[in-house]
Parts: sequence; structure tokens; C-alpha cells
Amino acid sequence: MRTLTLAALILGIVAPLTITAATKIFPYKYFIDDLPNGLRTVTVPTDYPNIVALFIVVSTGSRNEVEPGKSGYAHLFEHLMFRGTDKYPTAKYGQIMKNAGADTNAYTSDDRTVYHTVFSKENLDTVLMLEADRFQNLKVPQDLFKTETRAVLGEYNKNASNPITKLFEVMRDTAFDTHTYKHTTMGYLRDVENMPNMYDYSLEFFKRYYRPEYTTIVVVGDVKRENVTALVNKYWAAWQHGSYVAQVPVEPEQAAERKADVDWPSPTLPWVAVGYKGPAYSDEQKDKPALDLIGNLGFSQNSDLYQRLVIKEQKVDALFTSFDDQRDPSLLIAAARVKDPKDIDYVKSELIKAFDLYKTANIDKAKLDEVKANLKYGFALSLDNSEAIAANLAQYIALRRTPETINKVYDLYAAITPQDIQDMARKYFPEKHRTTVILAHKGGQNARQE
Repeated sequence: MRTLTLAALILGIVAPLTITAATKIFPYKYFIDDLPNGLRTVTVPTDYPNIVALFIVVSTGSRNEVEPGKSGYAHLFEHLMFRGTDKYPTAKYGQIMKNAGADTNAYTSDDRTVYHTVFSKENLDTVLMLEADRFQNLKVPQDLFKTETRAVLGEYNKNASNPITKLFEVMRDTAFDTHTYKHTTMGYLRDVENMPNMYDYSLEFFKRYYRPEYTTIVVVGDVKRENVTALVNKYWAAWQHGSYVAQVPVEPEQAAERKADVDWPSPTLPWVAVGYKGPAYSDEQKDKPALDLIGNLGFSQNSDLYQRLVIKEQKVDALFTSFDDQRDPSLLIAAARVKDPKDIDYVKSELIKAFDLYKTANIDKAKLDEVKANLKYGFALSLDNSEAIAANLAQYIALRRTPETINKVYDLYAAITPQDIQDMARKYFPEKHRTTVILAHKGGQNARQE
């Protein structure tokens, strides 16, 4: 157990961690400060003048929705958090932010909910005060709650009109049995439709997860650590630590290949998705970084598959992969939009072959090194302003609560060998771990030829 000095106890701040990473992929000096209640602050002073980016990362997303019939609540709170408190109702909150010239928004994913604001440095006190108030004192009357739940249903219906949304929804529902990655961040339609009747449960959800131990404040820009920590201590130290820990079910090993078909109700080009169960994010094991590199080698615009299916044969007009960094084992998915329904089975076969190739192929080290370099320098070039730095940090903060994980994972990328690529392909791409989904309009001219 760490012994605190009297000064630290008075401040309410655990001794800070300071890192200088001039030669690492994340080159900025940063400071980590913890309050006794579990709240963490990550401060990154930059040379970009006047502007501050504040990203508040709540390590709670749809993964935490463990109770049947209660999906979609992490996303719902992304909306509800803008509905005000007794002290600062919605209109007053909005007016203060407007007067500060602040640009504020939020997003939700499987593993996190992130509230982000960009503003002038002189408004740091005001913005941290307002954010502390809504995180600790959110109050949404029942009539406003019902209005917002109807807005969420409208968002669900709008998203559902996109074939890709449906493709991924069915892919996840088919591939998973027990883990909460089975449902998307939006949740199941039946649960979203029932949200207006779940006011009491929404209060419980907020009580469980909007707690300091799940929250990290990321401040990037024209700031000084001492000022940031003093303000965080002033406005956030009284926030009470919670006690709830979600019991997220462990997904059993998939024993056989799974397949699903989606009959899209209106004419559309078909989509084919092939997915495999992949590893969770790690900054210590090579598995996830190796599969990231396979995704780039096998399916990027520079890949042989893309050049053939999209450019030469012109059977596909879109090809991409999806394999986010996630807390628990998730899915590595390759998806393609097929120009002619008669080519669906061919494209599906080619996607599977592209995965299988890496089980036996001798990957050219120079090509692998080129992919690593593109990945590394692409990330480095994205850190070109304070907001971009904070946005990049947010996803990693939700996973490990420290920027150092970025340096560690990019060191892993650098260490991947051609043999690692082959080993991980054999480990993660057996047929029994595969799930395929085909979305097509089965009537009229888009009918699939069996």
C-alpha cells in the first residue's frame, strides 16, 4: 500500500506519475494524478497555443449492459448527460458553453462513453466546474426522460436503414452467445422500444457507472499540470466512489462455423462479411497487434485482394476490415460490397482464402516492415493538434487509463515477425471460429443465383 505524504492528503491527490517520451510514438510529456476516490486525471501540455481539449472518458459502454432486456443504456446516457442539473439546466449549461466558445459533444462504443469539449484556455475553470456538476448531479425529470428515449428510438431506426449497420448487428448476434458484445452499442430494438418505461432502472445505471473509479479526465493543450489538478481537486474530490462491478459473461469457445443471411427489404448491392473470434486488446501479448497487421496486409487498398477484387476484376466496390481494440475478445471482420449478386459466393470464398493465406504464406519481411511503418507514421501524423491528441488518447485511456499503453503496443507492432503472423493466423483463423453473414435483397433483379 502506498503511503501518502501529509501534503498529498491535504490536496487529496495521489503522487503524480510523470513520463517523458521524446523518442516514443506518443512523444508528449504527460502527468497522471489520482484522487483518493478513484478519479484519474491525465494532463498533456502541448505547444498549441490558447486551445484546450477536455475529454472525459467513462470506461462504460454496451459491454456493461449485462442484464437481459436492458441494452442500449450506455448510449442513452450519452444523450441524458446533456439534459442538465438543478443548478445548471440544459438551457443554462448550453448558454455558458456558448459564451465560452466551447464545442462539446459525446460518443459511445462497446467499452467507453466519451464526453469531449474544446475551448479557450481561460475557460478551463468554468468548463471543469460544469462537467463536475453534471457528472455528480445529473437530474432528468421523467417527461424529459421519455422525450429522450423516443429520440434514441428515432436514431436507432435511422441507423437501421443502413445495410452496414444491419450487417454488423447480425454478425455480432450470430457470433456471440453470452458475452455482451452480442448486441451493438445501440442495443436491441425491443429494449430501445421499452426504454420509456425504464426510468427507475436508468437511475440505477447512472448510480452504478457514473463513478470516479470508472472515469478519467484527459486535459490536452495550453495548460499547466498544477492548475489542472487544483481545479479537478476543487470540483471533483467530493464525488463518491462506487461499489458496483459488472459481471460480464465470458464467451465460450466457438465449436463450429456459423452462418446467417439477411434479406434486405429494398434493392441494394449485396454485402458479404467474414469474421473470426479474435483476442482482446493487450499491450503485453503479440496476438492483437499481429492480427492488426494481417488486416492491413490482407485487406487494405494496397493488398493483393483489394487490387484484384476492386481494381482488376471489379466485382467489389468496397472492401474493409473492422477489428477495434476492445477489453474482451471480439471479432476480426472483413466485409465487401458485391456489384453483382451472382458473385456473392465467389467473393465470400476469396475473403476466406485471404485469411487462410497467412497460415502458410512466407510473408516478405520488407513488406511487413513497410506496413508497420505506415501504421506508425500514420498515427504519429494524426497527433497534429490538441483535440486530435486527446481523441487518440481517449480510446486507450478507456482500456488502460494511461498514455503509456500506446508506446507499449507500438513496441509490440515493431517486434512482430513473419513467423508471428503465421502463428497467429493458425491460432485465430480455424474454420470453427468463423462466422459469415450475407446481406442481399432477394427479390427482383438483385436476386442471388444459387
